[in-house]
Amino acid sequence: MQTLWDHRYAQRTQRMKGSAIRELLKLTEQPDVISFAGGLPAPEVFPVEEITEACVRVLRENGGMALQYGSTEGYLPLREMIARHTSRYGIRVSADNILITAGSQQALDLIGKVFINRGDRVLVESPTYLGALQAWNAYGAEYITVRTDDEGMVTDELEDALRAGPKFIYVLPNFQNPMGVTMSTERRRQLVELASRYGVPIIEDDPYGQLRYEGEHLPSVVVMDAKIHAQNDRNGNYSGNVIYLSTFSKILSPGLRLGWVIGPTEVIRKLVLAKQGADLHTATFNQVVAYEVGHGGFLDRHVLKIREVYRERRDAMLEALEKYMPEGVRWTRPQGGLFLWVTLPEGMNTTELFTEAVENKVAYVPGEPFHPCGGGENTMRLNFSYCRPEVIYEGIRRLSQVVKAHLK
Repeated sequence: MQTLWDHRYAQRTQRMKGSAIRELLKLTEQPDVISFAGGLPAPEVFPVEEITEACVRVLRENGGMALQYGSTEGYLPLREMIARHTSRYGIRVSADNILITAGSQQALDLIGKVFINRGDRVLVESPTYLGALQAWNAYGAEYITVRTDDEGMVTDELEDALRAGPKFIYVLPNFQNPMGVTMSTERRRQLVELASRYGVPIIEDDPYGQLRYEGEHLPSVVVMDAKIHAQNDRNGNYSGNVIYLSTFSKILSPGLRLGWVIGPTEVIRKLVLAKQGADLHTATFNQVVAYEVGHGGFLDRHVLKIREVYRERRDAMLEALEKYMPEGVRWTRPQGGLFLWVTLPEGMNTTELFTEAVENKVAYVPGEPFHPCGGGENTMRLNFSYCRPEVIYEGIRRLSQVVKAHLK
């Protein structure tokens, strides 16, 4: 008897949906399509030579360890390197506060596994990162949304949302995906104070924080939480109200699949148990190579190069939008990161326009899937990090032709 697979799947699979971005990328694989759809770093800034040398060095000098099983928490020298780097920005953590994950996407999944029961409410910005929604939908999360504007989450509206009793708050304060906006210092302070008042933890997702192209660095939410509440245990480890996520994907290579979680030691221990059931540990070889590349100060120098390249591409996209887009179209002006957000006049639908855009050999991501409770039909996300400036100009010209045709 042939198995009826539909009757065997767990109920949670009913909430699993494919990533809208991943599905759209399949349509943009034609070589003549200019794609602003993926959140792709520029391959020409990958440190291929340095990684090649590190791989050879690791295999020659420490291959037996690097090719072996490792601890679930992660390679200790790499965690210590991250702790040193974090201390520059005002928060004291030790390796015990850090878990290495297979990209920050795995960290989001582990957080869902540890914290979310079916029907639990999660407070998010609207719009918010689609990958987080995809990770948590499978665990049965429901969403409470707070509006986002050019200064990030509108925290004046946060208290009403907190009264609904969310399990945690999820924010991307720096150059948010998808909008590219940055939460102001005052709003970060208000977020920390309200979360503390209501006893609700914060998940701070910060994959782009080092990719700032203008303006002053703003203190992370986890730093503000530690300073305001002086929350460190007797060993000097952070023990506050925030779980902080970041990644090597944007500053080294996404193909290495290396991210990290910083949190109170009791939370890290629980996430370690969840990770043991998922993959035992993140690839040892990848961790050792990342440490070998990064520990001598190379990453700091490399980030400066990335900023220079991406700043030029961001400026090219802003100039092209100004030149080609018709009146009535608005967009954000990010101070860093990889994305900006375009809003078309009311009544237009970017999902409906997408097929025509691809026919016109340009692609983007429609904004509606980033809104967990609906809305955003007239918005789109554009990535500026992947394409060279001259390609960006041509792509925006093509996109503007599609927009103008529908405005008429």
